[in-house]
Parts: sequence; C-alpha cells; structure tokens
Amino acid sequence: MKKLKSETYRSDALAAIHETASDLHDADVMGKRTMRRFDELCLTPVRSLAADEIRSLRERERVSQAVFARHLNVSTGLISQWERGEKTPVGASLKLLTLVQEKGLGAIA
Repeated sequence: MKKLKSETYRSDALAAIHETASDLHDADVMGKRTMRRFDELCLTPVRSLAADEIRSLRERERVSQAVFARHLNVSTGLISQWERGEKTPVGASLKLLTLVQEKGLGAIA
C-alpha cells in the first residue's frame, strides 16, 4: 500500500490515479465534487469500531495492549479504554485500526 501526501490508499494503482486527480483538481481542471468521488474510490474507507471489535483485532494480531498501543502511537490506557467501551477511537487512530483490520499489524509496523 502506497502513501502519498499523508493519505493511505487501497492500492498502488489507486494511489497513482488519486495523485493525478488531485493534480487536476489543484490546476482547477477538476471540480470539488469529482475530487470527493475520487477520494471515496481511492482512499481506504473508515468506519467506527466497537469495543469488542478492537479487543478481537488486538487478540487476532496476538499482541498485548502495550505493544498494540506502541504501533498505534497511543497510550496503553487508551487501548484499555477503547476495549472497555469508555472511549472510541477517532481520526488517525481509527484510520490505523482500519488498516490493521484489513491488512494486519504489519501494514503499520
């Protein structure tokens, strides 16, 4: 999986397509609506994860909360709170969890 401009893509081919579309948008050749469509098609989709899904994901990867936290660049306490349902991941953490869910922990290691 390729990473350009701090975005994560579904594949290298989609990364190249999205980069071209982004350049067209920057040159005012492509409108915002079309660019949003390219974002939807090319970028890795993100959805909320329930506490049990996060715990299952970590257990599937066979790592402790501390190791999982280091990979996600968050505290062990936050992982624990996510797994108990006290807090929910958002933003970059949720994106990383989605990548781990789809590709495994090696995708972000």
